[in-house]
Amino acid sequence: MKKIEAIIRPEQFQQLRIKLLEIGIDGLTVYEAAGCGKQRKKQGVFRGNPFELQLEPKVKVEMVIRKSLYEQTIQVIIEACSTGQVGDGKIFVSDVEDVYRIRTGENGTQAII
Repeated sequence: MKKIEAIIRPEQFQQLRIKLLEIGIDGLTVYEAAGCGKQRKKQGVFRGNPFELQLEPKVKVEMVIRKSLYEQTIQVIIEACSTGQVGDGKIFVSDVEDVYRIRTGENGTQAII
């Protein structure tokens, strides 16, 4: 099994959700996040005082999937979330040794389907 963590633009999330459902991935954990990378800082004004926005709003999407869906899932994330602009995000992948469903005690692949 693989754990995929994707940091994406908030406006791309709905499109990603639809595409993941199309390939059979319906189990997600989603967080509101903020981060910075290579994009230029934006200027804001509050009550007439200029300030720099240090962090951009992002969404972090986590999922644990079967290895057989790994490459397809990565492609779906890239296709759904790429705008071609700096700040599109990152995808992190790690191996998962085991998963347990608390309610039934099932483990392994059975616990994620």
